[in-house]
Amino acid sequence: MKIKIYTTGGTIDKVYFDQKSEYQVGDPQANGVLERANVDLDYEVESIIRKDSLDFTDEDRELIRKKVESTPLERVVITHGTDTMIDTAKVLKSILGKTIVMTGSMYPAQFRDSDAVFNIGCAVTAVQILVPGVYIVMNGRIFKPHRACKNVELNRFEEKII
Repeated sequence: MKIKIYTTGGTIDKVYFDQKSEYQVGDPQANGVLERANVDLDYEVESIIRKDSLDFTDEDRELIRKKVESTPLERVVITHGTDTMIDTAKVLKSILGKTIVMTGSMYPAQFRDSDAVFNIGCAVTAVQILVPGVYIVMNGRIFKPHRACKNVELNRFEEKII
């Protein structure tokens, strides 16, 4: 089973530029995270977009959808900014026959105490065992997008109370 991993920027890929005192989206971190964890899976990583998800447009989401649709692989992980991850997941829900798992982080992957490593690990595991559909994997939990919400105050994803 081969897994396709698409990166789209977001906090998970952010780096701190001391001279500018701000974060900017840097190089994709997923491949390095998996290599350092000695992950022994057949996977390939492709960068689609390098943006903060708050800056995503409808065209960006359409590009992600087209990339996921066009890959012959049935197992897809997407690293994405957490602020609009649910919006992109809703665009992907029309894709049938693929298991699509979206994940991100609240802190850049390059930070020692980042949740990125855990979230990527959980997403890679989840994509191998879940049935086809679109999922969000954050904070050790698996969510259907319509049931997920980001709790900004607690800095985590939770199940939406309906």
